[in-house]
Formats: sequence, structure tokens, C-alpha cells
Amino acid sequence: MDFMESYKMWLEDDYFDADTKAELKAIENDPKEIEERFYKNLEFGTGGLRGIIGAGTNRMNVYTVSKATQGFANYIKKQGEDAVKKGAVIAYDSRNYSPEFAEMTARVLAGNGIKAYLSDELRPVPMLSFSIRYLGCTGGVVITASHIPPEYNGYKAYWEDGAQVPPPRDGEIIEEVNAVTEWSMIKKADLTEAVNSGMIQYVGPEIDVAYLDAVTDRIVNPAIINNTDLKIVYTPIHGSGNKPVRRALAKAGFKNVYVVPQQEKPDGNFTTVGYPNPENKAVFDIAIELAKKVDADIIVGTDPDADRVGAVVKTTSGDYMVLTGNMTGTLILEYILSQKKAAGQLPANGAVVSTIVSTDMTKAICAEYGMKYYDVLTGFKFIGQKIKEFEASGEQTYIFGFEESYGCLSGTYARDKDGVCATMLICEMAAYYKTRGMSLYDGLQELYKKYGCYKEDIHSITLPGLDGVANIAKIMNTMRAEPLKEVNGVKVVEARDYKEDKIVDIATGETKPTGLPSSNVLYYVLEDGTWLCIRPSGTEPKIKVYFGGKGVDEKEADAKVKNARDGIVSIVNDILA
Repeated sequence: MDFMESYKMWLEDDYFDADTKAELKAIENDPKEIEERFYKNLEFGTGGLRGIIGAGTNRMNVYTVSKATQGFANYIKKQGEDAVKKGAVIAYDSRNYSPEFAEMTARVLAGNGIKAYLSDELRPVPMLSFSIRYLGCTGGVVITASHIPPEYNGYKAYWEDGAQVPPPRDGEIIEEVNAVTEWSMIKKADLTEAVNSGMIQYVGPEIDVAYLDAVTDRIVNPAIINNTDLKIVYTPIHGSGNKPVRRALAKAGFKNVYVVPQQEKPDGNFTTVGYPNPENKAVFDIAIELAKKVDADIIVGTDPDADRVGAVVKTTSGDYMVLTGNMTGTLILEYILSQKKAAGQLPANGAVVSTIVSTDMTKAICAEYGMKYYDVLTGFKFIGQKIKEFEASGEQTYIFGFEESYGCLSGTYARDKDGVCATMLICEMAAYYKTRGMSLYDGLQELYKKYGCYKEDIHSITLPGLDGVANIAKIMNTMRAEPLKEVNGVKVVEARDYKEDKIVDIATGETKPTGLPSSNVLYYVLEDGTWLCIRPSGTEPKIKVYFGGKGVDEKEADAKVKNARDGIVSIVNDILA
């Protein structure tokens, strides 16, 4: 049926509740809004669902969540009786309607005979990943839209290893979700009956204790923490990190932790920030004021689902600077490897994993310490997949993995990025530099002196709505059909097309495979060593362009990156003109 027929069906069918119908009735004179809500089904992609909260087939609501869960349940049932018996875990963050969506997920799983372990309060992504492994479940779901604006929510599916579902399993689950074509196909248990029968079991304190033990086990050098008077300002940015981060810092031994009171409590509207992204300095304005008042050494903040963390440091000029995900990732990596080397604890077969859009400094650090480096596609599930491969083969020991988008994981107790553990490690690292009379900013400068100055940038081109979908496709199709030969006067020496699985040496024409799964990503290496990578976002209506360069100092590195950025923006503008 077309979008208007679908709209009328939602208005008239008794399946949909009165509040949903009232919301839809209010837009009856807005055909554009009706089309946006009903022109398609909210797509269950490789990571799950993400969309604007509201009534309609192209919105996040209890109905689209129930449809996705029915497909996920059908897939679990096809894996056999043992998979069904193991059940699934559901967690949720502080976003609007997260508890309702989590409850619906549990009801549909229970309605399909799959035991649901439902968090008794909001808990972050890393705890969901840990819980799947701890409880021995077949999979799990977390209700979150990470760090994007408050009008969104989402649904992320995980498998038994605790990682987000990787290919080809993700495609198989998508097929099952798409096969749920009628609302009558969805089975939902009554909540009270399911709880009484044990098909839905609330989980909480036991998981909290076990997870906290796993996180604090990742402390690298306890003596450093015990001998520090480090002052920490922490903000959960209205999200799920408040309790677990404070518990982890306290158990680790940090005594001077100041939590931003205005951002301490859960708030799905993220009232003090609007856009709860720890990449943005404005998110830390209130935290910086508190830091000035208490003379803090470090400011840290986790996003709503606490899988990412941002760190703010004071520069030599006295200004406050938000470290990028690449900066925190390489600082933590250098700290872990240097401390382990000093203690004689570096494994001979140690491995580090990062993504193709993250800094090249990681490779230099791995070479310094004799660690093997692995590139993966964007998305932490691919890092999780590597951990699983290492465990199966026994050939490598996973040490650390991170992606430029502020997510990292030390150890294998979870299989997704962990902002709780990362916050603890950043604070331990800040304490280490303080014992040397240095700030974390000084530590970053030390890294540049040791390995060279690596700088990165990202440019997002937001293209919402129906026209945006077409324009995103136009940009990628045009650049694939007409490969770049130069960018702002700098020649391209290597072109990679991860969708076509080929790396082309421009000078020789020699072609070789990328060695990674197919993905709609284009990557270019320029003559001056700068690189850039173009990919559509998997979660938002935008094209993302990543840049990286190395210089003898920050000025040279910044200039290389800026030149590439200016060039690619001009190319994209020409395509869209």
C-alpha cells in the first residue's frame, strides 16, 4: 500500500492505541509529514533500528520495535532449541521511551518462548555486552540512539559473544525482520504473566557487581592511583553512565571525583546540552565551570549509553580542549603498552585493532612495541569479530581496540566499546602524567615528539529526507564512476573501493583485494601521505568524510588535512550542484 493508505490504516485499525491515533490525527493536513512517516518501513540495518520517535512505519515506536523483535525472535528460534533456552538480555539508556521499548522487546521475546532478562533500570551498552556473556545468553538488545539528538531512539542487536551482530548473520536477521509483513504475526506476552512465569526476569545488582569487577580488573598500574590526589570532574550528560562510572572510579581508588550536578540525573531531552555528543566542546561548558572552581586536573564525560567518552584537558595557554577519539585512543594505547613493557607483561603475540578511518599513529605505536596491528571497517562489531577470531585461533592476544568516534575497549570481558572502563583508564593515565609533573595535554605533545604529529578531521554533510537519500547515492555513485585523480592539487597515489573489494595503485594500475567485507566506502591515499575516506553514515542521513595527515609539527599536519578537506568539499559541492 502507498503511504496514504498506510496512514489511514494506522488511524482506523483497532490494533493501534488511542495516543498513536491522536498523534496521527494532528498531522492530517500535512501531507509532507505523513509521507515522511509512512513512505517506507523504518529499516532494520546491519546494527538494528534508529529513527525519530513518533507514530508511523518510518518512526521509532512500540509497534516498529515489536516488529523488529519478532524478526529477531524468529531468527533465534531457527538456531535451535538450545538458542531459545539461553534467552536474551535487554538493556536501555536514558532516552525518551527507552523503558517502554525495552519492555516491549521483552514481551515479544517472551511471547515467542524466549526467556528475556530485562534490566531493572537504565544500564549502558557495555553492561549489555558483558551481561550476554555473563548470563550465557544467545543474544541481546539495547535500546539507545547513542549520542545523537533527543528526538531519536534506536535498537541494537547483539549475539552470544557480546558483540553487535556481524555479517553474514546481520543480513540473515534483516531478512527475518523484513519477513514480518503483518502486525498479526507478532506474538506478545502479557508483562505480568511473563514475569510471574519466569519468562521475563529482571536483572540488576548481581550484574552490577560482576561488571564492576571486570572493569576494575583492567587497571594497568594500581600504585599510580593509590599515590595520586588527582581531581576529576565527571559528567554523565544526563545518561546511563552516572552510577557505573562513579562506582568504577571509587573502586579504582580515585577520591576526588566531582559530578556535574546539573547533568547527573537521566533526562531524555538532554536539557542542558540538546545534542549529547562528547565530541562537542559545548557539552562540557558546565563541567568546565565546575573544573575551574575545584581546580580539576581532568574532565571526562560519557554519552547517553556510556559506550563513548570525551576528555577535556587544559592546554599550556590555559584554554580547555576536548581531546579527539584518536587522541584518547592513542594515549591510552601508549600508556597500556609502555606500562606493560616496563612490568615485563607484554605478550609476544599481542594484537591491537582499529578502524580504517582512525589515526595512523596507532600503527607507529604498535611497531614501537612489537604488537600486530589489524585494520577493520567502521563499527565496533568488527573489532568484536576480531577478538572472536583471536580466541578461536589462539594466534593473537587482544590488547586494545578503538575507533575514532570516541569508543575503545581494553580486554575481552565485553565486546563493544566501554566508556565506563575508558573513563577509568583516562583518569589513571592523567594520574600517571601528574606524577611526572605533566598534564594529559603534555602527554599528547610527548606522543607527537616520539611518533610525529598526526592530525585527523571529519566533515559531515547532512542530507535529510527523501531528497537526501537520493543525493547520498549520487555522491557515492559519481565518485565511484569517476575516481579521483587529485585532491586540491595533490595527486592520488592509491584508491580503495571497499564495495568492489579492490585497492588500486594509481602509478602501476596494479589491483589487489582489500581483505575486508564489502562496504560502501571509498578511500584515497594522497602523494603527501594524507588520506581521506568517504562513507554514508549507517545511522544518520549524512555522508561522512574522514581525513588524516602527518607533519613535523601541528601546523604542517593541520595544513595537509585542511587542504584535503577543502578539496573534497569542493568536489562534493560540484556533484550536488
